[in-house]
Amino acid sequence: MKYYMICLCFLCIGIAKAQNCSLTLLGEIKDFHDNSPISAANIYIQHLDKYIVSDFDGKFKIENLCKGDLTLTISHVGCETKTVTINMQSDIFKSITLEHHLEELKEVVVATNSKTEKTSIQQSVSKKVIENFSDKSLGDALNTISGVSSLNTGNTIVKPMIHGLHSSRLLIINNNVRQFDQEWGEEHAPNIDINSSGRLEVIKGSNTLRYGSDAIGGLILIRPENYAVKDSLFGKSSTSFNSNGLGGNINSELVKTFKSGFYAKAQANYKQFGDFKASAYQLSNSGVKSINASVRFGYKSFEKGFDVYYSYVNNTIGILRASHVGNVNNLVRAINSEEPAYIGDFSHTIDNPKQSVLHHLGKVEAYKRFKGLGKLSLQYDFQINRRKEFDRRRERFKDTPASDFRLFTTSFQPNLRIDAIEDLILNTGFLLRYQQNDAVSGTGISIPLIPDYDKYEVGIYATGSYNLNLFTEISAGIRYDYARIEAEKKYKVFDWNDNNYDELFPEFSSGIIDNSEILTFPKFNFHNISASLGLTRHFQNDFELLINYGLASRMPNASELFSDGLHHSAARIEVGKLTLNKEVANKLIISLERHNRNFGFSISPYYRYINDFIQLIPFDTASTIRGAFVEWQYNQVDAQIFGVDIDVNKKLVNNLNYFGSISLLRGDNLTEDIPLIHMPSTNFSNSIVYTNEKLNQLSIGITQKTVLQQKQYPNYNFLTFDPIIQEDVYVDISSTPPTYTLFNFNSSAQFNAFKTATLKVEFNIENLFNVSYRDNLNRLRYFADETGRNFNIKLKLNY
Repeated sequence: MKYYMICLCFLCIGIAKAQNCSLTLLGEIKDFHDNSPISAANIYIQHLDKYIVSDFDGKFKIENLCKGDLTLTISHVGCETKTVTINMQSDIFKSITLEHHLEELKEVVVATNSKTEKTSIQQSVSKKVIENFSDKSLGDALNTISGVSSLNTGNTIVKPMIHGLHSSRLLIINNNVRQFDQEWGEEHAPNIDINSSGRLEVIKGSNTLRYGSDAIGGLILIRPENYAVKDSLFGKSSTSFNSNGLGGNINSELVKTFKSGFYAKAQANYKQFGDFKASAYQLSNSGVKSINASVRFGYKSFEKGFDVYYSYVNNTIGILRASHVGNVNNLVRAINSEEPAYIGDFSHTIDNPKQSVLHHLGKVEAYKRFKGLGKLSLQYDFQINRRKEFDRRRERFKDTPASDFRLFTTSFQPNLRIDAIEDLILNTGFLLRYQQNDAVSGTGISIPLIPDYDKYEVGIYATGSYNLNLFTEISAGIRYDYARIEAEKKYKVFDWNDNNYDELFPEFSSGIIDNSEILTFPKFNFHNISASLGLTRHFQNDFELLINYGLASRMPNASELFSDGLHHSAARIEVGKLTLNKEVANKLIISLERHNRNFGFSISPYYRYINDFIQLIPFDTASTIRGAFVEWQYNQVDAQIFGVDIDVNKKLVNNLNYFGSISLLRGDNLTEDIPLIHMPSTNFSNSIVYTNEKLNQLSIGITQKTVLQQKQYPNYNFLTFDPIIQEDVYVDISSTPPTYTLFNFNSSAQFNAFKTATLKVEFNIENLFNVSYRDNLNRLRYFADETGRNFNIKLKLNY
């Protein structure tokens, strides 16, 4: 036995010597972005069950290794833990990279002062606030931000405005896709379900060059939620009920995430309201019905990933029955009457006039990071928008839309983010976009409001930000865009000649005349250059100074160039001009901010000068087979808009906080030395909120908002002949409604439901004192009051 043991020992020694456990691994740990060394990284050697640490230069050394696979787990504070396997056959040197920017992989908690671009003047709407507006619109949610107002058509069509500008002058970026849904119309609200978003950001400055050159008014970013890389399954369902309109919404979403980096989300929303009610009467045919859904899936790691997104929005929106006037004389009677011309019984039925809008949006995005360089992203997206506008028409065309448009948009956008240089971040990329509008035939109207057209766009940009030191950052950018629009449009021969188009644009004419209509093929090319420059300076005691200058250019949209038709609900004819030039705007905005929960504030004065500002103004009256209507035409003037936004937050005592804001704005038509039309008036709000996290996260608040009468407005009133009374009548379409003040009450509490779920209950009262009022920026203010008191109950289940 002793002999066998001795032999076994010699055999083991022989095997050990044969393994050659004298190999050495030299290594270094570096940052993925800039190759800078990472010191004090923990390196766990699995088969030895031993830890070592990288030195000041990120270097490490492991000796006496045997041939075969060596597995190391490397970790560092703020870095993604990484496991690597190295096949040891000889002495070897290995460079291992770690990522120091893990915020891109983790769920983001948004603070009120978080900024997409550090040198931009912007404000955010958190997920919590979005959920408070789950049964309302994007414009309603954005109205909580100072400097943001809305151009309304009734109470369900809410179009956002930033510093008095709206429509094509605002860029709305939905899940990194620029929204295109016939936004040129004043009565066309964005077709977006805010329940599918993670947070909203409004950029009032000019750091928008990555998204477009024409953000003269500003930028609205609708961002998705960013999910943590872990195995998890969670979701939420919410419902609401409103007394005013006897309706509400149901929203539900489910999210699945994986530790491998894959994720998926499905979301759906249904909303329906019947006729809303003013303080004293019913607003007949003012209901809304909306069906929305979205799906999203993808994969993310630090080095690579992709994201696929699709959303579906289907809206049917009633237009106030009393706003459907037959001619100017009906309009005069509506303006002079304290009540709508038609008041019916409550109904959930949506009759003509109405809008029916269907919007599809799809996106595929992928990214790859390269060592020592940065992140390359590629994105392809498409949108299909189908808009039908129904008027109250005769039996033959009762169910036929008066306007029917199909808009298709597709884009390809690469972007390279270079962040390998310390304190410097560069973004550069280009855009290719094609858009086609189809004015669907069969409406019974020979000349559609907007014609068929094709639009081609090419853009290129470069932006950068640089940290001068720990307290100062500067940014700059430049962008060039080329756009070409080709249309096919019919004109009345009289209008074509009367506007001198036969002399100005003879190349557009086909020479084909049929029934006093001439077929034309307008073609335009536009070159836009935009630039921005920003500075941020941090001071002690949470103070921050931001200065931002921007140059923006915007080509006329299809409505401004080609409009030619009657909008019955507004009792007006809209006429475009082929002679319009592009707008060029210079904007300077300064913001002094203090981000502090005990006492914080933001003071943001701004000034904008716009050369060749395009505006739609009442021009004359025109006669049609339906009667006489006000004719609104597009023209161009030099304009200036200036003002200041002020926000304040103050902790009064424990659990009691004050929030206040005021916005002052003035817009001037410098060419004619008169005020600009449709400018927001001075408004201010005050809120007091009590919160108690220990008592079921109880929150009770009351908000007051006052909108002063707009006394700076142009006088576009006119006389028109009334054939019934055989004399001229005075049409006052310019005078503005008086000042009004509203109070809202909000309350919420959260309870444990089941083992892993929470139930949040909200009770809110809007227009607490049932005030009767009209808003200057509501296109239907001539016909009826705004909505009255509303009791709202919301239930939200997180699971």
